[in-house]
Amino acid sequence: MSFAELPIWTFIMIFAVLLLSMLVASILKHFIPALQKTLIPVSVLGGILLLVISTVVYFTAGDYLFNLPAFGSPSADDSANAAMSGMEVLEVITYHCLGIGFIASGMRNSKKKFTKKRAGEIFDSGVTTVNGYLIQAFAGLIVTIIAAWVIDVPGLISAAGILLAFGFGQGTGQALNYGKIYENQYSFENGANFGLTVAALGFLVACIGGVVYINVMRKKGYIKIDTSERHSTLSDYEDDNELPAVSSMDKMTVQFALVLAVYAISFGIMYGLSALLPSLADTLFGFNFLIGVILTVPAKAILNKLYDKKVIKKRIVNNYMMDRISGFAFDLMIVAGVAAIQLPLLATYWHVLLILAVLGTVLTFWYVNLVSKKLFPSYRHEQFLAFFGMLTGTASTSCSAFR
Repeated sequence: MSFAELPIWTFIMIFAVLLLSMLVASILKHFIPALQKTLIPVSVLGGILLLVISTVVYFTAGDYLFNLPAFGSPSADDSANAAMSGMEVLEVITYHCLGIGFIASGMRNSKKKFTKKRAGEIFDSGVTTVNGYLIQAFAGLIVTIIAAWVIDVPGLISAAGILLAFGFGQGTGQALNYGKIYENQYSFENGANFGLTVAALGFLVACIGGVVYINVMRKKGYIKIDTSERHSTLSDYEDDNELPAVSSMDKMTVQFALVLAVYAISFGIMYGLSALLPSLADTLFGFNFLIGVILTVPAKAILNKLYDKKVIKKRIVNNYMMDRISGFAFDLMIVAGVAAIQLPLLATYWHVLLILAVLGTVLTFWYVNLVSKKLFPSYRHEQFLAFFGMLTGTASTSCSAFR
């Protein structure tokens, strides 16, 4: 092995380009007022920039941006065991960042009091979200059944419409996971790209549709936006009796160690179960985020027991840093997922994707508006924005409207 070989630099070069694209996107948002008004996340905008560049490179150089030699793309002379191409690396980044982001969010210590009213709101929100997934999946399924069996779109499978729920409802990571499963197990041509494209369309719907709704409701006086500045205090960054920021082991290092330890255990569980049930291997690994989140419950219980027994005297988990880890992971997941889309491969499906996006938007808008009006009358419009952003983009998209 020589450090002068390009494959050694593959991950560094790809990470550098992904992060640089977000910096450029942030600068564009700062200087272009129209982009600020859309509330489009910087990660989505950065991914779109890379998607455009990659598509242009494809038509001029004959391959996608991240498949060029500078990003460690295997040459034609390489063996079957050659390293992954740059586009495959993007998919790997998207996959792992989903799990890491959810685990970091799950490791946070909750400070909210669990009242009866709060329990009811949580139950209503959960049912609303699940029903939203079902509506999207059912509608998408009808579209692709017609497209596959009646119109006979080549390469499309009838179950592809379920990706509308994963792309709109759960975001880039799950859309990629199940698109890949459909591609590997059910011969859905370019299934991963199909899922990623649905997710990207969902982000655009969430940001553009949400901004239109905010502006309309603001003009009618139903929504008020607080423009006052909020000054941070020490309590925003740490709680009492926590580890010092710098000691023999940096505080951020401790947070990463906890997250990756939980993720490593989740891998062991998935690997063991897939060995027992090989036919379900892809499905099990598709739920990497869910298994990871479930494991955060016993992980926090063990830590709390050690605190009570005074085995550990200082609190280890820092909510602020866990938020930063999950934020970084989700940003990287989104920019990598959008950049991994290969538009020329989707030429056969463009009309199906367009119908799915329009139908998903209309049904989600109607359903969320109805539920918000019935179940959350005192803050109907704010709850609408939260649900609509979450059921078309991600949870972080729904939160961006309130920042």
